[in-house]
Amino acid sequence: MELKLKPFDFNQAAARAGLQPNGQPLRDAAPVARAGFAQAMDQALRSVSASQNEARELQQQVQLGNPTVSIEETMVAMQKAQIGFQATLTVRNRLVQAYTDIMSMQV
Repeated sequence: MELKLKPFDFNQAAARAGLQPNGQPLRDAAPVARAGFAQAMDQALRSVSASQNEARELQQQVQLGNPTVSIEETMVAMQKAQIGFQATLTVRNRLVQAYTDIMSMQV
């Protein structure tokens, strides 16, 4: 197996980063919309909530005997919802711990 590396093009890499070759920002580049932390958290919480709602709906359909909903699909949806909730809980715990650490610092 032969491994060939392409030459590194600094100008192209700088342009992808939105910079001129001298490191200055591109003047004509359109401003990139950046999502803030609050928006990212809101989107993540909405996603977890939607996942939990989907799992709950599938559970109800299985309990009602809907032949178009499989138990496997329901179990996968439940696991996705559980993993999302656990990740959200971990983020919340770390945020609370960081807040507690900052508040206990002496100025």
